[in-house]
Amino acid sequence: MVLGLFLALIAGSLVGLQNVFNAKVNRHTGTWTTTTLVLGLGFAASFMIGMFADREGMTGFLPHMQTWFWFSGLIGVGVVTCMVQGMRLLGPTFAVAITMTSQLGLALLFDTRGWLGLQQVPFTLHQLIGVLVFVAGIFVFKLGGARERLKETVRRPGME
Repeated sequence: MVLGLFLALIAGSLVGLQNVFNAKVNRHTGTWTTTTLVLGLGFAASFMIGMFADREGMTGFLPHMQTWFWFSGLIGVGVVTCMVQGMRLLGPTFAVAITMTSQLGLALLFDTRGWLGLQQVPFTLHQLIGVLVFVAGIFVFKLGGARERLKETVRRPGME
């Protein structure tokens, strides 16, 4: 379990870092160029590492995988495109917070329904409270920031 927690923390950190990089690239190129660059380089790196580290796994999955799982790459296009635009429109922290809330809600839904072959987990009051606390934290974060920005716009030079 400790390893799982550690890997999840690393994954979250890497996603946050990637989002910042993607936003910087997007400022200089555009959404589709950014998406192509991110996913293209990711494919090349994954393919080379996979061929070195797990050659059998890289070629042996074809007959055993359901066809619709192949579309996860298209989902990746949506993820990168939406995150780049969301960060441009909302700012990095708020966009990531909304994304995490969406991920948490959808993961909870898939777990409790057992969709896509996941083991069904019973829905509990604790899970609902956890999601609501998470959402409330985002509201506190966003409203707190709005108050600070409002104070800054009300202040005028020489009026303090």
